[in-house]
Amino acid sequence: MMSRNMTHTSIKRRDRLLKERSMDAYRSDHKLSDPTLCQICGAVYSAGRWQWRETLPDEAKETRCPACQRIHDRVPAGYLTLSGDFFNEHRKEIMRLVHNHVERQRTQHPLQRIIDTHTLESGEMEITFTEFHLPKGVGEALKKAYQGELHLHFPGESGQLRASWSR
Repeated sequence: MMSRNMTHTSIKRRDRLLKERSMDAYRSDHKLSDPTLCQICGAVYSAGRWQWRETLPDEAKETRCPACQRIHDRVPAGYLTLSGDFFNEHRKEIMRLVHNHVERQRTQHPLQRIIDTHTLESGEMEITFTEFHLPKGVGEALKKAYQGELHLHFPGESGQLRASWSR
């Protein structure tokens, strides 16, 4: 309700769409030339997105895609930590599920890849990813297949996701 002294012009609109600020330094703030070829993995930027193509364009500019640049710089967008007695007993099977999930994603989305996997001193496995969506998706696939506990943490505006699954 408006008071008598308030007019329509003094009410501020809060339903505007604001441009989202991205803190990801690996995302370009301008469109690349169409087509652009990643000189490392062979993905093609065309029609506003990175995609796999059967035939490569003849007159394409070359660059590194954001995923290959992250892998080169070793700067992950997401982390997934796997732990627990069940994980240790079924490590091979669980890692196969992780790699299969990522491979399915990668066939449709070339920028979604694993950067590295390594075992921490505590015995936990840490997997790093090129996209921040992947740790959540892999963690949810693990929870669906094996139950357990999945925790997600978005630390501020870093653009990174830290996820942990344990059972």
